[in-house]
Amino acid sequence: MTKQTKGTHEYQDDPRNATIRIDINGELFAREEARVSVFDSGFVLGDGIWEGLRVHHGKVAFLDLHLDRLYEGAKALDMDMEVTPQQLRERIYRVLEENAMHEGVHIRLMVSRGIKATPYQDPRITITPPTIVIIPEYKTPKPETLQAGLKLFTVHVRRGFPDVQDPKLNSHSKLNCITACIQAIAAGADEGLMLDPHLIAAIWRDACRPGWSTC
Repeated sequence: MTKQTKGTHEYQDDPRNATIRIDINGELFAREEARVSVFDSGFVLGDGIWEGLRVHHGKVAFLDLHLDRLYEGAKALDMDMEVTPQQLRERIYRVLEENAMHEGVHIRLMVSRGIKATPYQDPRITITPPTIVIIPEYKTPKPETLQAGLKLFTVHVRRGFPDVQDPKLNSHSKLNCITACIQAIAAGADEGLMLDPHLIAAIWRDACRPGWSTC
């Protein structure tokens, strides 16, 4: 496979990321010690939801909107979060404080259904509350990406109908976008432009939902 040279998520390497602390279910771990179970629903099945957050001047941009979408996704997937939006907000700001992070930070907020009794898709055999992981990293976009622009390739992989997999759910099941990414890279492009079933532009595979400013 041809190595992708640039993309919308490319960022400048920052040595501070080697020593970050990560929040897993309310506990802080060093980067090299952060672990989830091999029986976790997110690992076994991609059964979970996520948000990507940006931090500017010590504040998480559009946090209310992101939390609204996260909890709406959890409700649609019949996941009992067991923490309130306010409690989750406090965890996010605590991990930022513990890492002394104020600017140029990207947070990956991930929630899986929880740990399974055995690797099987039935949600009823989940034996723990949801696994909630908060990973903050310094990510400053490369200026050359903005200056040079990106080469798009319209891939054959489609964003499907809601009755197949609802595109509004920001789910861990990203195989659809990964397949699009693979095709775009093979075509020598930086990003893959995905169409919906009506052949209307829906999303490029490595970017955010239309109308959202962070990913």
